[in-house]
Amino acid sequence: MSANNKKIFIIEDDANTMASLQAKFSTSGYQVLTHNGVGTIEEVIKVFKETRPAYIILDLMLPQVDGFDLLARVKADGDLTGVPVFVFTNFSDKDTKDRCEELGADHYFVKSDYSFDEFVEKVVKIIDNKENLKK
Repeated sequence: MSANNKKIFIIEDDANTMASLQAKFSTSGYQVLTHNGVGTIEEVIKVFKETRPAYIILDLMLPQVDGFDLLARVKADGDLTGVPVFVFTNFSDKDTKDRCEELGADHYFVKSDYSFDEFVEKVVKIIDNKENLKK
């Protein structure tokens, strides 16, 4: 499956972060869908089911949606089985990382550890490696 067939759904409330990630993933050939974390978890899950993203990038601190609860719901929903979730957060503590792993996060990134370019490059590399293993 080529990058052109890949949808990445980014849930991020910071407009600058959202715009930067959207631009960089689009440039890398991905279709990018976005949500700012306003509304209910049910609304976000409904959008996921309607849009069928291949990957989700999730910020944990959102204005109305609890990122931890959303992660747990995505991982427990049969319709979303197998959709990898990349947590991209400001939380650098071990407890938060451990909690995300327990809830089923596939990858965990601390925002301060990466520039946007580095983060996108890392995610694209993980996706490419996964795709290459399927061949």
